Amino acid sequence: MEALGGYRTKSSTWKERTLKILLSLAVCIGGLYLVQNKLVRKTKPKDFYTFDVLDAKGRTVSLEKYRGKVSLVVNVASHCELTEKNYRALQELHRELGTSHFNVLAFPCSHFGKTEQGESRDIEAWTKSVYGTTFPFFSKIKIMGSEANPAFKFLTDSVQKVPKWNFWKFLVDPDGHVVKYWKSEEPFDQIRQEVAAQVRQIILKKRQEL
Repeated sequence: MEALGGYRTKSSTWKERTLKILLSLAVCIGGLYLVQNKLVRKTKPKDFYTFDVLDAKGRTVSLEKYRGKVSLVVNVASHCELTEKNYRALQELHRELGTSHFNVLAFPCSHFGKTEQGESRDIEAWTKSVYGTTFPFFSKIKIMGSEANPAFKFLTDSVQKVPKWNFWKFLVDPDGHVVKYWKSEEPFDQIRQEVAAQVRQIILKKRQEL
């Protein structure tokens, strides 16, 4: 209400100023909320290939370099009853399907006791000399608990399963999504069939695009 003579009262002026301040605060808070949400959506990993990892020499590597290909991601170990059988089968699969459309990605795992010791670069050199491996090796990681490697945690979260031992295998499609997983001792024939089917899809898609 205005006072006599058309002038506003002090009470009316104070209320208007308070309302303006509250509106300004609401706009600022709303803006900050939108910016925060946008940043979270932008930085939140959407698939396996959005992660960065360390290679066996400790250098940062973007998994984006493998986008568009099929990947078989494995938690490997050098001193395990399954080591020889798995390394030989993985190398045969890697050589058979080549690197144009497929890669085995090996992550030495220090989570299971003393089955993987030494430095990452020494582990890579040893497997190359003993088993002739040519597929990419990364830095030694842990795959469970608060110290779990983020890229590998994405795999385990995707299938809602955590490896109980070495040489679990996660099949990642060209878009970075986990499509299947296998436990340590599951037959390699089935793995080869699944990987080959994924590779064929890539080849057919490329032919159709020509």
